[in-house]
Amino acid sequence: MQVPLINVGILSGKEIEFSFPVKFSSSVGTEISGTQKVIYQDGKIHWQGKEYNELSFTPQQSAHAFFELKDVTIGINFHWERKEVQKFKGELKIIVEGEQLTAINVISIEEYLISVISSEMSATASLELLKAHAVISRSWLLNKLRIENEKLKNTMPSNSAANSQFSILNSQFIKWYDHEAHKNFDVCADDHCQRYQGITRASTPQAIEAVSATRGEVLMYKGAICDTRFSKCCGGAFEEFQNCWENVKHPYLIRQRDSKTEKQLPDLTIEAEADKWIRTSPVAFCNTQDKKILSQVLNNYDQETVDFYRWKVSYSQQELSELIHQRSGIDFGQIIDLIPVERGTSGRLVRLKIVGTLRTLTIGKELEIRRTLSTSHLYSSAFVVDKEYGDELPSRFILTGAGWGHGVGLCQIGAAVMGEQGYKYEEILSHYYPGSTLEKQYK
Repeated sequence: MQVPLINVGILSGKEIEFSFPVKFSSSVGTEISGTQKVIYQDGKIHWQGKEYNELSFTPQQSAHAFFELKDVTIGINFHWERKEVQKFKGELKIIVEGEQLTAINVISIEEYLISVISSEMSATASLELLKAHAVISRSWLLNKLRIENEKLKNTMPSNSAANSQFSILNSQFIKWYDHEAHKNFDVCADDHCQRYQGITRASTPQAIEAVSATRGEVLMYKGAICDTRFSKCCGGAFEEFQNCWENVKHPYLIRQRDSKTEKQLPDLTIEAEADKWIRTSPVAFCNTQDKKILSQVLNNYDQETVDFYRWKVSYSQQELSELIHQRSGIDFGQIIDLIPVERGTSGRLVRLKIVGTLRTLTIGKELEIRRTLSTSHLYSSAFVVDKEYGDELPSRFILTGAGWGHGVGLCQIGAAVMGEQGYKYEEILSHYYPGSTLEKQYK
């Protein structure tokens, strides 16, 4: 197998501005350098007085050649969203998508991974953690490309609901979200896929070494590349795939305790066991408040708190009823109760019943619950609810929770602790993806 090239969608707009500090060759046979602008008009790309269906610009024989894209938005829908100029190696492709243009970076997967690892992880991270992350990022991407090729993604309509599924049944609204199915490129550059910023930020020597040392390596299970999900903090127990996304069980994404010393894991699908687990602080790799370790996997804007393993959120009656109305689009009236209906293997809620004075509805899966109960995303759906009463209705709801994210696959904080404790990347991977094997796909 050759080293795969991937298409990364960077930005879209009616106009796109970019520049070439050195000479690039255009697909129309001209040599080009300096600042350029393309404009969308009547379904075509307008550039230098002519119109095109597609354009591409390729660097001329220089390993150090790069292009710049203006006004790239980073942190989409997060509180730190902003625009910046970004630099990229490889080829620039401009296509028409809908009624605007999209800029795509065509790059080797290994170059892409160096940027992803540098963007996702801190330069202070241990080499073993970075190697583990390089393998799972590579596996996730190659698994995604394989699945999309099998689905013949180019025949899928652009409004395909492949990225989210839902069922409405007997007063239930159950929805799950998967990585967006992009029609004209493989992955996007924001956190919805994997954070990719080209060479805008200096690639760390550790990231370069981690990608190089694991070149071509992916996790396999019974001849297929694994779907290597990961989240920030599992909360001490692994969640299973089918409790967050479609009802497919992956044998390497199974319930397990995030520990080598404590093997026993209570059955957290039982409410009393989940309640006890979430209200206490059991031994686990990710049970840490060590800022040195947390800084390895959290960018500076994520370090305002260290309470990821166990956390608390409190809402007044008015805050909660208004929040649920605003986030779900449904007026429940005043909230009478939040009742756990179904939990997964990590104690995360898969279904939650919201009881209001005007209506009652059961919602799921975990991300839908997290989105409904927070202005952005609740840390996780592994929580228990306490109520304070003023009159007949609760005056306050206190959520006590565990972990950050969906809890499936590698737990970044747990893996950082394992790296600090001297575990090798192969051991980290076999802990979080039991039964998988490491294989080299290309040299």
